[in-house]
Amino acid sequence: METEIPALIRLRETIRPERFTFHSSRMRMKTVSKDELSAMDGQSDRCALELSDAALDVLGYACLVATMSMGPGYHRVSEKRLHERTVENGHPAPVITSAGALIDGLKVLGAKKIVVVAPYMRPLTELVVDYITREGIEVIDYVALEIPDNLDVGRHDCQRLPEIIKGLRYQEADAVVVSACVQMPSLPVISAVEALTGKPALSAAVATTYAMLKALRLEAIAPGGGALLSGTY
Repeated sequence: METEIPALIRLRETIRPERFTFHSSRMRMKTVSKDELSAMDGQSDRCALELSDAALDVLGYACLVATMSMGPGYHRVSEKRLHERTVENGHPAPVITSAGALIDGLKVLGAKKIVVVAPYMRPLTELVVDYITREGIEVIDYVALEIPDNLDVGRHDCQRLPEIIKGLRYQEADAVVVSACVQMPSLPVISAVEALTGKPALSAAVATTYAMLKALRLEAIAPGGGALLSGTY
């Protein structure tokens, strides 16, 4: 959230006139486990309230797996509740979850079948796969990198991702989810993965950026953001 989304917006600023500021409030989490994710999600109301003090135009909530691990369709519940916190604070703003943004981004691309790379342990990755499937998108192949420490997720070498994706059945997919996690970096290889696979490639960060720009009623475009941020959609 605090690295690749600002990076995409800064890239957009090189080709469009709008300028942006970024503000963050953090939820505590060290180990990517279901219990810690649930506890972390419980802090989201506090964060939405704190951020709305700054009268922001849009709020983005990432962690994708924290939302998806709370049960099918939870991103809609979360977005509605957190928006209500901003209303109560006198500064109403739309709230985008990375979970909802990824689902919506895949649907914008018209993707019916996808392959997914996720940093999570296998049981959490299976929750993510099930969540996406219940939203009407078939996950035909996936890989769980099984990185338990949240800091290590952020340190994962994104240059490994194209080789990892080569091992998936991407040929049968409509799109490739290079990173189903805003924490795991992938932005530097989005274009390379599209060239390798011949498919649209997106990440949770790319999808969240797209959704936030749409919420701001701005052109959803950013260099290096792949097909979804190419300006076509």
